[in-house]
Amino acid sequence: MDIKKILITGYNGQLGHALKSLLEGTDARIIGTDADTLDICDAASVEKAVMEYRPDTIINCAAHTAVNKCEVDADNAERINALGAKNLAVAANKAGAQIVQVSTDYVFDGETDKPYTEEDMVNPQNVYGRTKLAGEKAVMENCSRYFIVRTAWLYGEGNNFVRTMLKLADEKDSLTVVNDQFGTPTSALELARMILYIIPSGEYGIYHGTCEGETSWYEFACEIMRQAGKDTKIIPVPTSEYKTEEKAAKRPMYSVLENKKLNSMGSYRMKEWEEALTEYMQQMGYAK
Repeated sequence: MDIKKILITGYNGQLGHALKSLLEGTDARIIGTDADTLDICDAASVEKAVMEYRPDTIINCAAHTAVNKCEVDADNAERINALGAKNLAVAANKAGAQIVQVSTDYVFDGETDKPYTEEDMVNPQNVYGRTKLAGEKAVMENCSRYFIVRTAWLYGEGNNFVRTMLKLADEKDSLTVVNDQFGTPTSALELARMILYIIPSGEYGIYHGTCEGETSWYEFACEIMRQAGKDTKIIPVPTSEYKTEEKAAKRPMYSVLENKKLNSMGSYRMKEWEEALTEYMQQMGYAK
């Protein structure tokens, strides 16, 4: 299937930036929207925009992703992550478009020791995870042509763990990072590549889309320092000892995702997380 016109919500976010960088120079027509140009929580506005633009594909990158803030802002998280997704799915179905709904590893409870596949039982443990799962269900119930893409530990253009670690490393001699939460760091650029690979396929359903491999936040921080050539000391601490000023959401301790469906397609595989990090660091001017 040839994709000519793509509507991207959350266009100014990390994934939106990455999609834009890959699509520039192609024959695809991009309609990029953000909260100030399209309120996805307003069904009438969404339908009007979609029927006017008539995209082949809608990629929903818009989300309330501040995990701790979601705990005290549950109504707004529900509106954006669930209702917004539903509105886009309804409009996509009416317009005959397909939709890509970006979701999260937080739909799982993390109480396992092996990577989650797309078929594993979901059991979110916080508001963010519950509202993102509600968004998944809303898309599946309201649009017949959907891709649900679950990702994790995303970093790209804008505020993220990598940039935070590098900034703090310039300010402090040592940093404490949790060492008992495991997942897979995923570059927004790699996720964007994966999404643009699957959308012409017509192979609808749920996908996991993370870089390959697994690590802890502590090991991730150590690798960032190594690749940046910084000697900042990283001190491992358990989650129970990590202090935050906000009400902390319960987080899955092990949320590694296996890209089972993607890898079964055969011709595309996402990069190992260390390799993807190297590409990102080089783009920021760090040479490994």
